[in-house]
Amino acid sequence: MSILVAEILGTMMLILLGNGVVANVVLNGTKGNNSGWIVITTAWALAVFVGVVVAGPYSGAHLNPAVTLALAIAGKMSWALVPEYIAGEMIGAMLGAFLVWLVYKDHFKATEDEGGKLACFSTGPAIRNTFSNLISEIVGTFVLIFVIFYLAGPSIEIAADAEATVGLGSLGALPVAFLVWVIGLSLGGTTGYAINPARDLGPRIMHAILPVKGKSDWGYSWIPIVGPVIGATIAALLFGIL
Repeated sequence: MSILVAEILGTMMLILLGNGVVANVVLNGTKGNNSGWIVITTAWALAVFVGVVVAGPYSGAHLNPAVTLALAIAGKMSWALVPEYIAGEMIGAMLGAFLVWLVYKDHFKATEDEGGKLACFSTGPAIRNTFSNLISEIVGTFVLIFVIFYLAGPSIEIAADAEATVGLGSLGALPVAFLVWVIGLSLGGTTGYAINPARDLGPRIMHAILPVKGKSDWGYSWIPIVGPVIGATIAALLFGIL
Protein backbone atom coordinates (compact mmCIF):
# COMPACT_ATOMS: atom_id res chain seq x y z
CA MET A 1 0.00 0.00 0.00
CA SER A 2 1.38 3.42 -0.93
CA ILE A 3 1.85 6.30 1.52
CA LEU A 4 -0.99 8.19 -0.18
CA VAL A 5 -3.50 5.34 0.09
CA ALA A 6 -2.47 4.52 3.67
CA GLU A 7 -2.92 8.11 4.80
CA ILE A 8 -6.27 8.34 3.01
CA LEU A 9 -7.58 5.18 4.68
CA GLY A 10 -6.13 5.91 8.11
CA THR A 11 -7.38 9.49 8.19
CA MET A 12 -10.75 8.44 6.81
CA MET A 13 -11.14 6.00 9.71
CA LEU A 14 -10.03 8.67 12.17
CA ILE A 15 -12.62 11.18 10.98
CA LEU A 16 -15.40 8.64 10.43
CA LEU A 17 -15.16 7.42 14.02
CA GLY A 18 -14.17 10.74 15.59
CA ASN A 19 -16.77 12.93 13.96
CA GLY A 20 -19.15 9.99 14.10
CA VAL A 21 -19.21 10.13 17.89
CA VAL A 22 -19.86 13.87 17.79
CA ALA A 23 -22.84 13.23 15.52
CA ASN A 24 -24.07 10.49 17.85
CA VAL A 25 -23.88 12.82 20.85
CA VAL A 26 -25.10 16.06 19.26
CA LEU A 27 -27.73 15.19 16.66
CA ASN A 28 -31.38 14.68 17.55
CA GLY A 29 -32.86 11.21 17.84
CA THR A 30 -29.62 9.24 18.07
CA LYS A 31 -29.04 6.48 20.61
CA GLY A 32 -26.16 8.45 22.10
CA ASN A 33 -27.79 11.88 22.21
CA ASN A 34 -26.49 14.09 25.05
CA SER A 35 -24.05 11.45 26.31
CA GLY A 36 -21.43 14.13 26.86
CA TRP A 37 -17.83 15.23 26.53
CA ILE A 38 -16.30 12.14 28.15
CA VAL A 39 -17.85 9.95 25.46
CA ILE A 40 -16.60 12.28 22.72
CA THR A 41 -13.01 12.44 23.98
CA THR A 42 -12.86 8.70 24.61
CA ALA A 43 -14.14 7.82 21.16
CA TRP A 44 -11.74 10.27 19.52
CA ALA A 45 -8.86 8.55 21.30
CA LEU A 46 -10.09 5.17 20.08
CA ALA A 47 -10.50 6.63 16.58
CA VAL A 48 -6.81 7.54 16.66
CA PHE A 49 -6.04 3.95 17.69
CA VAL A 50 -7.97 2.58 14.70
CA GLY A 51 -6.43 5.02 12.23
CA VAL A 52 -2.91 4.23 13.40
CA VAL A 53 -3.51 0.47 13.22
CA VAL A 54 -4.73 0.79 9.62
CA ALA A 55 -2.05 3.12 8.26
CA GLY A 56 0.89 2.44 10.55
CA PRO A 57 2.57 -0.42 8.67
CA TYR A 58 2.52 1.46 5.37
CA SER A 59 3.01 5.19 6.04
CA GLY A 60 3.81 5.48 9.73
CA ALA A 61 0.25 6.79 10.23
CA HIS A 62 0.79 10.52 10.45
CA LEU A 63 -2.95 11.22 9.87
CA ASN A 64 -2.20 14.86 10.63
CA PRO A 65 -0.30 17.53 8.65
CA ALA A 66 1.07 18.85 11.95
CA VAL A 67 2.77 15.50 12.56
CA THR A 68 4.08 15.42 9.00
CA LEU A 69 5.49 18.95 9.20
CA ALA A 70 7.05 18.34 12.61
CA LEU A 71 8.84 15.20 11.40
CA ALA A 72 10.13 17.05 8.34
CA ILE A 73 11.30 20.03 10.40
CA ALA A 74 13.08 17.67 12.80
CA GLY A 75 14.82 15.96 9.88
CA LYS A 76 13.09 12.63 10.48
CA MET A 77 11.65 12.44 6.95
CA SER A 78 12.25 13.97 3.54
CA TRP A 79 10.45 17.20 2.64
CA ALA A 80 9.79 15.63 -0.77
CA LEU A 81 7.27 13.28 0.88
CA VAL A 82 5.32 16.03 2.65
CA PRO A 83 2.89 16.81 -0.23
CA GLU A 84 1.91 13.14 -0.59
CA TYR A 85 1.25 12.80 3.13
CA ILE A 86 -0.81 15.99 3.36
CA ALA A 87 -2.79 15.13 0.22
CA GLY A 88 -3.68 11.76 1.71
CA GLU A 89 -4.65 13.32 5.02
CA MET A 90 -6.92 15.89 3.37
CA ILE A 91 -8.61 13.41 1.05
CA GLY A 92 -9.11 10.95 3.90
CA ALA A 93 -10.58 13.63 6.16
CA MET A 94 -13.05 14.67 3.47
CA LEU A 95 -14.08 11.07 2.80
CA GLY A 96 -14.54 10.40 6.50
CA ALA A 97 -16.73 13.47 6.89
CA PHE A 98 -18.83 12.41 3.92
CA LEU A 99 -19.39 8.98 5.46
CA VAL A 100 -20.47 10.54 8.77
CA TRP A 101 -23.04 12.62 6.90
CA LEU A 102 -24.21 9.55 4.97
CA VAL A 103 -24.64 7.44 8.12
CA TYR A 104 -26.40 10.19 10.09
CA LYS A 105 -28.27 11.81 7.20
CA ASP A 106 -31.73 11.38 8.76
CA HIS A 107 -30.50 12.79 12.06
CA PHE A 108 -28.99 15.84 10.36
CA LYS A 109 -32.44 16.47 8.87
CA ALA A 110 -34.06 16.06 12.30
CA THR A 111 -31.71 18.58 13.94
CA GLU A 112 -32.43 22.32 13.82
CA ASP A 113 -29.28 23.52 15.60
CA GLU A 114 -26.96 24.67 12.82
CA GLY A 115 -24.00 25.02 15.19
CA GLY A 116 -24.48 21.47 16.40
CA LYS A 117 -24.52 20.18 12.85
CA LEU A 118 -21.32 22.07 12.03
CA ALA A 119 -19.72 20.52 15.14
CA CYS A 120 -20.20 17.12 13.51
CA PHE A 121 -17.75 18.26 10.85
CA SER A 122 -15.32 20.78 12.32
CA THR A 123 -14.28 22.45 15.55
CA GLY A 124 -15.42 25.73 17.06
CA PRO A 125 -14.65 27.77 20.18
CA ALA A 126 -16.67 27.62 23.38
CA ILE A 127 -15.89 31.33 23.85
CA ARG A 128 -14.87 33.18 20.70
CA ASN A 129 -11.61 35.02 21.37
CA THR A 130 -9.08 34.92 18.55
CA PHE A 131 -5.95 35.11 20.69
CA SER A 132 -7.16 32.62 23.31
CA ASN A 133 -8.46 30.21 20.69
CA LEU A 134 -5.17 30.34 18.80
CA ILE A 135 -3.18 29.75 21.99
CA SER A 136 -5.36 26.74 22.82
CA GLU A 137 -4.60 25.12 19.48
CA ILE A 138 -0.89 25.97 19.71
CA VAL A 139 -0.55 24.51 23.21
CA GLY A 140 -2.63 21.40 22.48
CA THR A 141 -0.67 20.61 19.34
CA PHE A 142 2.64 21.34 21.05
CA VAL A 143 1.82 18.74 23.72
CA LEU A 144 0.78 16.22 21.05
CA ILE A 145 3.90 16.60 18.92
CA PHE A 146 6.42 17.02 21.73
CA VAL A 147 5.27 13.88 23.52
CA ILE A 148 5.13 11.94 20.25
CA PHE A 149 8.81 12.71 19.68
CA TYR A 150 9.73 11.27 23.07
CA LEU A 151 7.45 8.25 22.75
CA ALA A 152 8.85 7.47 19.32
CA GLY A 153 12.47 8.28 20.11
CA PRO A 154 13.86 4.74 20.50
CA SER A 155 12.34 3.49 17.25
CA ILE A 156 12.00 6.54 15.07
CA GLU A 157 15.34 6.31 13.26
CA ILE A 158 15.51 4.48 9.93
CA ALA A 159 18.33 3.70 7.55
CA ALA A 160 19.42 6.58 5.34
CA ASP A 161 18.50 4.69 2.17
CA ALA A 162 15.20 3.27 3.48
CA GLU A 163 11.73 4.43 2.55
CA ALA A 164 10.58 7.02 5.10
CA THR A 165 7.65 5.59 7.00
CA VAL A 166 8.30 7.24 10.33
CA GLY A 167 5.24 8.39 12.23
CA LEU A 168 2.70 7.37 14.80
CA GLY A 169 2.79 3.77 13.64
CA SER A 170 6.41 3.45 14.74
CA LEU A 171 5.45 3.79 18.39
CA GLY A 172 2.33 1.67 18.47
CA ALA A 173 -1.26 2.78 18.52
CA LEU A 174 -2.12 2.80 22.21
CA PRO A 175 0.30 5.40 23.59
CA VAL A 176 -0.77 8.08 21.14
CA ALA A 177 -4.44 7.21 21.69
CA PHE A 178 -3.98 7.84 25.41
CA LEU A 179 -2.13 11.05 24.58
CA VAL A 180 -5.00 12.35 22.44
CA TRP A 181 -7.45 11.29 25.15
CA VAL A 182 -5.74 13.33 27.87
CA ILE A 183 -5.35 16.34 25.56
CA GLY A 184 -9.07 16.23 24.86
CA LEU A 185 -10.01 15.86 28.51
CA SER A 186 -7.61 18.53 29.75
CA LEU A 187 -7.21 21.08 26.95
CA GLY A 188 -10.07 20.39 24.56
CA GLY A 189 -12.82 22.32 26.30
CA THR A 190 -11.89 25.67 24.77
CA THR A 191 -11.82 24.99 21.03
CA GLY A 192 -12.66 21.30 20.65
CA TYR A 193 -8.95 20.46 20.20
CA ALA A 194 -8.54 20.25 16.43
CA ILE A 195 -4.73 19.82 16.87
CA ASN A 196 -4.82 18.67 13.25
CA PRO A 197 -5.38 20.97 10.24
CA ALA A 198 -6.78 18.17 8.05
CA ARG A 199 -9.20 17.04 10.76
CA ASP A 200 -10.82 20.48 10.69
CA LEU A 201 -10.37 21.79 7.14
CA GLY A 202 -11.33 18.64 5.24
CA PRO A 203 -14.66 18.14 7.04
CA ARG A 204 -15.36 21.90 6.96
CA ILE A 205 -15.05 21.80 3.17
CA MET A 206 -17.48 18.87 3.10
CA HIS A 207 -19.91 20.80 5.31
CA ALA A 208 -19.85 23.60 2.74
CA ILE A 209 -20.40 21.17 -0.15
CA LEU A 210 -23.01 18.82 1.32
CA PRO A 211 -26.68 19.79 1.73
CA VAL A 212 -26.36 20.65 5.42
CA LYS A 213 -28.09 23.85 6.50
CA GLY A 214 -25.92 26.47 8.16
CA LYS A 215 -22.75 28.44 7.60
CA SER A 216 -19.35 26.74 7.69
CA ASP A 217 -17.78 29.49 9.88
CA TRP A 218 -14.88 30.21 7.54
CA GLY A 219 -13.93 33.21 9.66
CA TYR A 220 -12.72 30.81 12.35
CA SER A 221 -11.28 28.17 10.03
CA TRP A 222 -7.73 29.56 9.96
CA ILE A 223 -7.21 28.99 13.70
CA PRO A 224 -7.32 25.15 13.54
CA ILE A 225 -4.81 25.38 10.69
CA VAL A 226 -2.36 28.03 11.88
CA GLY A 227 -2.45 27.03 15.56
CA PRO A 228 -1.43 23.40 14.98
CA VAL A 229 1.27 24.42 12.49
CA ILE A 230 2.79 26.83 15.03
CA GLY A 231 2.52 24.31 17.87
CA ALA A 232 4.10 21.56 15.79
CA THR A 233 6.92 23.84 14.65
CA ILE A 234 7.74 24.91 18.20
CA ALA A 235 7.70 21.28 19.39
CA ALA A 236 9.99 20.13 16.57
CA LEU A 237 12.47 22.97 17.09
CA LEU A 238 12.54 22.49 20.86
CA PHE A 239 13.02 18.75 20.48
CA GLY A 240 15.95 19.43 18.17
CA ILE A 241 17.57 21.73 20.73
CA LEU A 242 17.14 19.51 23.79
